[in-house]
Amino acid sequence: MLKEALEGQITAVCNAVAVSVQVQVEPVGRWFEAFLKRRSRNVSASFQELEEEEELSEEEEGEELQLEEYPLLKTLDPKDWKNQDHYAVLGLANVRYRATQKQIKAAHKAMVLKHHPDKRKAAGEQIVEGDNDYFTCITKAIEILSDPVKRRAFDSVDPTFDNTVPSKADGKENFFEVFSHVFERNARWSVKKHVPSLGNMQSSFEDVDHFYSFWYNFDSWREFSYLDEEEKEKAECRDERRWIDKQNRASRAQRKKEEMNRLRNLVDTAYNSDPRIKKFKEEEKARKESEKKAKAEAKKREQEEKERARQAEEDAARLAKEKEEEAAKHAAQQAKKEKEAQKKAIKKERQKLRTTCKTHNYFADNEADSVRMMEEVEKLCDRLELISLQTLNEALASGNKEQNKMALEKQVHEVKVQMQKEKEAEIQAQQATRGAEHAGGGGGVNNRCWNEEDLQLLIKAVNLFPAGTNARWEVIANYMNQHSNSGVKRNAKDVINKAKTLQKLDPHQKDEINRKAFEKFKKEHSAVPPTVDNAVPSERFDAVGAESNAAPWTTEEQKLLEQALKTYPVNTPERWEKISEAVPGRSKKDCMKRYKELVEMIKAKKAAQEQVAAKNKK
Repeated sequence: MLKEALEGQITAVCNAVAVSVQVQVEPVGRWFEAFLKRRSRNVSASFQELEEEEELSEEEEGEELQLEEYPLLKTLDPKDWKNQDHYAVLGLANVRYRATQKQIKAAHKAMVLKHHPDKRKAAGEQIVEGDNDYFTCITKAIEILSDPVKRRAFDSVDPTFDNTVPSKADGKENFFEVFSHVFERNARWSVKKHVPSLGNMQSSFEDVDHFYSFWYNFDSWREFSYLDEEEKEKAECRDERRWIDKQNRASRAQRKKEEMNRLRNLVDTAYNSDPRIKKFKEEEKARKESEKKAKAEAKKREQEEKERARQAEEDAARLAKEKEEEAAKHAAQQAKKEKEAQKKAIKKERQKLRTTCKTHNYFADNEADSVRMMEEVEKLCDRLELISLQTLNEALASGNKEQNKMALEKQVHEVKVQMQKEKEAEIQAQQATRGAEHAGGGGGVNNRCWNEEDLQLLIKAVNLFPAGTNARWEVIANYMNQHSNSGVKRNAKDVINKAKTLQKLDPHQKDEINRKAFEKFKKEHSAVPPTVDNAVPSERFDAVGAESNAAPWTTEEQKLLEQALKTYPVNTPERWEKISEAVPGRSKKDCMKRYKELVEMIKAKKAAQEQVAAKNKK
């Protein structure tokens, strides 16, 4: 407590005082034990004095032990002192290694008073002169047992100690009764005190594990120097002493090794026979099986959840795809309906225009003008779109004959102007193509001789052999040399230069060249001699009543055609009718023609590649 401040003094707080914490402390140790003894006895003795007092009390208790007379004492041979039981000689056979120094001294004193040669001689007993008297054995016994080192050496080879190790069969029925006594017997050799006991069937896993860990790491003080065959003190020279010491050390090491093997065998046998170990192993196995089963179930649940999630995603994707397909199908149907409606509307407007013009005799005064206007009206029907046709029909329906004639002639004039512009553009494109032919190719002879047929053939070859083809430009050049009618031999450099020139052309010029190539192909394949039905690929293309679709083949149509060719082989009756049914929008003639084109392209491609490969080998 702080003192109360006096008058005139000032109290200053430097820091807050921490809250008191109560800590429970358990006092232990020998010093605390000595303190308790001093307090209970009301004395001020030191710790060492108390320990000496305790030892004296133990010795005094030992004095109460009764000595046992050794019946064979008088028959002992003093020369064979190593094989005698020193504890039995002094009458301590019932105490042995537990005897204190006080007890040993007292026993020796009693034996001297009784068996000393002078005492026996005074009693009239005949005494053997020299060291051959049995009293020498008593002297040797006190010499060994009073020296701590020699006594430990003798205790290590105690002749009464049982070194036997029970077998696994011995402890099968009564394990704890058999092995507990063996471990207690061998515990006397432990350097460490407080040796754990074997326990019972109710012992915990920690106690059992501690017990076997202690014995598997057992530290024994037992040594076998007492059994040395030679004493180095009796050696005559230093070398002999060294040799004897070496022999003794080897003998001790061998006996120590055998002792440790014996203890290890004891622990192994006990461990393998212990029913608790078996129980713990079964519990551990059951626990691991339970964990494994739980893990497997968790993994199974996780996989099931993943499978459900994946199935849900697939269902969602399938529904979305079905909706998209349905929407696309609906849009296609709607577009088709609109297209058909537009066709019907155009057809109606064209018919209306023809009827109106026919009613007014094509707004002509004579027959020649009527024929000419009839041709112009047909051109208008072919060229005008729906809106233009509707506008023209409305104009013809609302005005008089003169106004209608002027509106019709005006529309005819506009169409003619548009056609004239298109023709001029075509002429300019042709002129530009010719100029490119003369200007391209670096001025070489082969580059100046490119005609329209060679240009079309080059475009076809470039599309036939795409990028990635082995020796592509050599193959293209070889292909052109095989199929060109110009007689000019092209090499890879010529083909590359011309291809670069074509890439720089105006898009309209490219379209014009492609259009001419298509027209040429169509002209060459316009008539195919009729052959037997189901022949591949030379069936007649121009069948009676067959309608041809001139639109380019799309990727989807190409896939459907290839699948249909695999589905319906050559020997299938009415093969091409079934193939055309599998490809919507394409007739039998279209399918046959496309098949022949593909066959010719593949043959040409293979021939060109084989020829280039043969040249490279050479």
